[in-house]
Amino acid sequence: MTARRDENLKMVRKLAVVAVGMFGFGYALIPIYKHICEITGINILALGEKQVPGASTAAANSQVDKSRTITVEFDANARGPWQFKPALASIQVHPGQLATVMYEFQNVQNRAMAAQAIPSYAPRQASAHFNKLECFCFNQYQLAPGEKKQWPVAFVIDPKLPKDVTTITLSYTFFEVGSKTPPAPL
Repeated sequence: MTARRDENLKMVRKLAVVAVGMFGFGYALIPIYKHICEITGINILALGEKQVPGASTAAANSQVDKSRTITVEFDANARGPWQFKPALASIQVHPGQLATVMYEFQNVQNRAMAAQAIPSYAPRQASAHFNKLECFCFNQYQLAPGEKKQWPVAFVIDPKLPKDVTTITLSYTFFEVGSKTPPAPL
């Protein structure tokens, strides 16, 4: 019986050594990986903790065209009894620059409604260069009676926009979803 017990204790010690070795290897893996990457230069991970030679401290957005300024005008049309308007009438942006504008909406009806906005652009060739990153026009919204909301439109104008385009108008038509469309105003 003692021979078997000695064999079992020997096996437990071996397994404990293997478990400690596996833990140690896993713990050391990240520094080993960083060192290998630094030596071989195959991964930027090794450069994350120190400054890259010749680089500036803050990475500048090289896509912004500071030589041009585009005026972006905002328009809002509502097809129904509610209030819908941009917080700003227009802004000046450089192509490649991220800009955000808020639109305000209020359901002035005494009933809940679901609504969505459809964008349009002028001039027409600007639509291919007007990139919205966040927009309330991507979704439908449910609004309670009297509820007010503000929604952002975050966009970037592509620097490849033709040079003759200096003004872009972003227009939204906000309409109710799932009910009859009210007649056009006279």
